This record gives sequence, structure tokens and C-alpha cells, in this order.
Amino acid sequence: MFNPNSTFLFIAAGAVILFVIAQSVFFLVRAYRRGKALGMDMKQIRKTIISTAVFTFAPAVSILLGVITLSQFLGLPLPWLRLSVIGAITYELPAATTTANALGITQLSETITDPEVYTAIAWVMTLGIFPGLIWVPLFIRKIQGGLMKIKNKDSKWGDIVMTALFLGMISAFLGMVFADIREGLAGWIPIFVLLFSALLMGVCGLLVKKCNVKWLENYALPVSMLGAMVFAALITPMIV
Repeated sequence: MFNPNSTFLFIAAGAVILFVIAQSVFFLVRAYRRGKALGMDMKQIRKTIISTAVFTFAPAVSILLGVITLSQFLGLPLPWLRLSVIGAITYELPAATTTANALGITQLSETITDPEVYTAIAWVMTLGIFPGLIWVPLFIRKIQGGLMKIKNKDSKWGDIVMTALFLGMISAFLGMVFADIREGLAGWIPIFVLLFSALLMGVCGLLVKKCNVKWLENYALPVSMLGAMVFAALITPMIV
């Protein structure tokens, strides 16, 4: 019987993850030394490193929850590898569940032991994210060049375009938020969480602008994300 938690899969996933971590540390050290050699403000560089590390904490929590969710039916190695390298729970979970449903599996609380189903899910998750690896190196310079031209001509219009692109990216996932609103109050939980997160972001914005809490400017997004997670954990048992 196929075992998605086999030792071989753990070793293979761990090897890839260690390579990614080593690569990250290597370029971090090189960038730090390069900045020092160029005479950059090292205090500002260390501040940037710390704020960036804190910023990654909130997404890391959601990714951990995604690993736990996927591990219920895919085992631990594959979700651990996928979300450690890619980290897009908004893509990985829908891709896995959609593929499983297409193969006639509706109960995703039990571990998959069919190698064909497991392989199909792994292939869909991999091939679905693969176009990004092609589009970025081929078109990123043209896209960035076009955006810079717009910003140079009119900075306000350039900011509007960037905001529109960001909102367009987010709106692609709004279907997941509104998918279950017809199922009663429980289907509104994602919307309640979304609104609470927006409220926290608004409060952080007011504190930064009105109360001059400048340090909060770099941490507003992690605060809103973590606050929304806590809010979701509190209201879900009350509603479901």
C-alpha cells in the first residue's frame, strides 16, 4: 500500500527544503556584506532585515495551518515541501481539493493511499504553478518598463495602476470568500474575517497618520493578518 508519509518522501522533501534555506542564507550574507562594502547605512539595513523577518511571521502562520490541513489527506512531506518552497496556500489547497473531487474523492479527511490519485494531485499542483516560472523571466522586464514609463509621466496615475494590479490579483481569490454564503451564517465566516482584517488595517492606518506611530507602518499587514486569524479561531466555534 502506498504511504504518503514514507521515509523516502521525508528525506527527499527535507533535502530540497534544506537547499532552499541554504540558498536564502547565502544570498542574505552576500547582500549584507555587499551593502557594508558600498558604505550603506548598516543600521538601516539591520532594521530592514528585522522588519522583513517580522513581516514573514504572519504568512508563516497561515502556511503552517495550510500544511496541517493538506497533511490530513496528502501526508506531511508533499505539503511541507510545496508550502515551504512556494508558500501559496491560496493556490495549493484549491488545486489539491479540486483535483481530488475530479477523481471522485469527496472525503478529504482521510489519508490518500492510492498512488495514482496522489500522483495526479502532485502533478496538477506542480503544473498549475509552473507557468509563473516562465512568465516572470520572459515578460517581467517589459512589464516593469511599462509601469516605470507610466510612473515617470504621471506618478499619481502610476500609483493608481499599481493599486489596480494589486486589487486585481486579490480579486482572483474573492470567489473563495463568497463561495459558501448561501449555506447560512457559517458561510459568512470568511466575509466576517475579511471585514475584521480590513478594520484592523484601518485602525493601524489611523494610528500611523493621526497618532504618528511610525513604527507600525511596517507591521500593519502582519498585525491585520494575525488579528484576523485569531478572530477566525474565536468566531468559528461560536457559529458552526
